[in-house]
Amino acid sequence: MNDDVPDTVKKCLDILDDSLEILVDIEFTLNDEKNDELIPDMKLHNLFDMTEDVAESEKIKFAESKLVQRQFQDI
Repeated sequence: MNDDVPDTVKKCLDILDDSLEILVDIEFTLNDEKNDELIPDMKLHNLFDMTEDVAESEKIKFAESKLVQRQFQDI
C-alpha cells in the first residue's frame, strides 16, 4: 500500500500540471479577446500608446504565467 503513494502523488502532480497549462491557455485567450476591442475615432498617437501598453502588459502576463509554471514544477 505504501508503494502506491508516490505513484499516486506523481499522477496527481501530472494532472495538476496539465490543468495549469489549460488554464493558462484559457487566460491568454480571454485576454486576447479583451485586448482586441477597438475604440472608434481614436487619434493615431493614442493608438500607438495603446499598442505599446498592450505589448508590455502581455509580456508581463506571459512572464508571470511562466513563473507560476516553474514554481509549480519545482513542487
